[in-house]
Amino acid sequence: MSKKITIAIDGYSSTGKSTLAKQLAKELGYVYVDTGAMYRAVTYFAMQNGFISNDFFHKNELIVSLPNIKLHFEFNPELGFAEMYLNDVNVEKQIRTLEVSGFVSKIAEVSEVRAKLVEQQQAMGKDKGIVMDGRDIGTVVFPDAEVKIFMTASAETRAQRRFDELQAKGDNVTYEDVLKNVQERDYIDTHRADSPLVIADDAIEIDNSYLSKEEQFTAVLELIEEVIHS
Repeated sequence: MSKKITIAIDGYSSTGKSTLAKQLAKELGYVYVDTGAMYRAVTYFAMQNGFISNDFFHKNELIVSLPNIKLHFEFNPELGFAEMYLNDVNVEKQIRTLEVSGFVSKIAEVSEVRAKLVEQQQAMGKDKGIVMDGRDIGTVVFPDAEVKIFMTASAETRAQRRFDELQAKGDNVTYEDVLKNVQERDYIDTHRADSPLVIADDAIEIDNSYLSKEEQFTAVLELIEEVIHS
């Protein structure tokens, strides 16, 4: 029986981290955790409760309300992956909008939010056999992960992918707005004081600007298989 390991996938927004992580988890029979969905769910909670808008951010009110935020994933066999639940309500569709994307990096800057979610994430991965993607998995959540992947692509490529995805869902968005959102999130994610997006020293960087999903999956799976069977 092959050993179970922890796989950490970090990188910029809209690099396809979740798609790759889902593919790997399915192939390996591992648990998949989308940490971005957790931050999006907290963001959605903040929006619903009037803590954040384009004009203000009542950070302290959000911090005080953190004990009232219950997050869990529930596997949907029809979709083949786990969906995000906020206080026992499925919010998978609501958290994927451009509006939520516009605020999520600001929410993720809050140290108290990060501490709460990192603690939950570490508990999920204590038995290994997990694929987790996000911004600080290889650097903060699982610094001892056996495999660390860091994904990148040009902002224009990522914006086009995200735009196509939102259009397919019927969202009324422009490419320019999506590109602006990608660039703003990049800036906040890499410049925040608490756990900024950086590549871990021992991570393998993959620029997938010109890679197909299949090429990327095959390359990363080979790397993982080497580690598992070493």
